Amino acid sequence: MSTIVKPHTQKLDKTIRWGIIGCGDVTEIKSGPAYKTIEGFELAAVMRRDFDKAKDYAERHGVSKVFADADELINDDDIDAVYIATPPDTHKYYALKVAAANKPCCIEKPMTPSYSESLAIHQAFKDKNLPLFVAYYRRSLPRFNQVKDWLDNKYIGDVRHINWRYNKPASDIDNSKAYNWRTDAKIAPAGYFDDLASHGLNLFTFLIADITDAYGISGNQQGLYTSKDTVTACWIHENGVTGSGNWNFGCDGHTDKVLISGSKGTIQFSIFHDNPIVLNSETKNEELFIENPKHIQIHHVTGMRDMLIKKNYTHPSTGTTALHTSWVMDKILGNL
Repeated sequence: MSTIVKPHTQKLDKTIRWGIIGCGDVTEIKSGPAYKTIEGFELAAVMRRDFDKAKDYAERHGVSKVFADADELINDDDIDAVYIATPPDTHKYYALKVAAANKPCCIEKPMTPSYSESLAIHQAFKDKNLPLFVAYYRRSLPRFNQVKDWLDNKYIGDVRHINWRYNKPASDIDNSKAYNWRTDAKIAPAGYFDDLASHGLNLFTFLIADITDAYGISGNQQGLYTSKDTVTACWIHENGVTGSGNWNFGCDGHTDKVLISGSKGTIQFSIFHDNPIVLNSETKNEELFIENPKHIQIHHVTGMRDMLIKKNYTHPSTGTTALHTSWVMDKILGNL
């Protein structure tokens, strides 16, 4: 079980210098500033194949080193650890290079497009006893830790079932049929399911337990792109709790609703929408709005600092937990 990240008071006597491979949109606000502002971490270098865009990012964020070649960043003696924030089809390629350089690593989610590639990364870091993290940062967010607290205190009794319904209409980009790597089957075979559902499924194993079996039906109903646009799944957790989910990216309206049903009540929340988390039970009824931080990966990155430097924290999102999510995703998609 993970522990909640707590503020530290002692002065740290060590700094880990991070380099980012792929300084795109996700690193602008969600993640990049966390590596720069957290004591004990320094954002020392960024890399992008388009050097001008990498240089622009570095100038705006106050980063001293800029690369257009990932190998140069990975093997730079002034870089202690690497954050891979590229599209998932290149995660394995870069991660194996980081492992070969004997450096800790954090990879954006999903870990890779397939379980087999995720397993290769996991094994490479395990063989060298190197820290490996994956940016399933919802495990570290206060709102979801509050849900876990309600579950651990058994306010809804014994958990019986978890259901997630996530539906949204096709975007303007989808309807235009313009290229989008998130819906390119060569990069993300299940499209938005790969990008979005992985967050929720990873969180469910954190809240409840690992999944021991999963099944799914998937297809492409709209024909707007090459990847899947609808997935329906069912699964079972190792403690006997059952689960089900539906993700459709061509429906009217936008629905993001998780319902956990227990023997004595329910918990309701959203994975992505900023809705309140709601507890209704025989002993307690509560509705809380817990705002996410501006830099949404701040708690995730703080936890990495505490594990790597302070060594007083067990991080909830590692290569091992992400590997399990990759297995679940491939089971749902019928790839295993």
